[in-house]
Amino acid sequence: MSESQWYIVKQADGHCAIVPTPPAEKAEKWGPFESQGEAIARRVGLIRSGKCLPV
Repeated sequence: MSESQWYIVKQADGHCAIVPTPPAEKAEKWGPFESQGEAIARRVGLIRSGKCLPV
């Protein structure tokens, strides 16, 4: 099993990126998540709730 953790980071333009490391800057973020797939599923939920813009 992989030890990597994934984060969703809201960018200045309103889009959310999925990154394998925690952001250094003070950005709005969600996570850590156990897998990239889980982070993707959570990002879909954030888009549907209006917290992130779709790509």
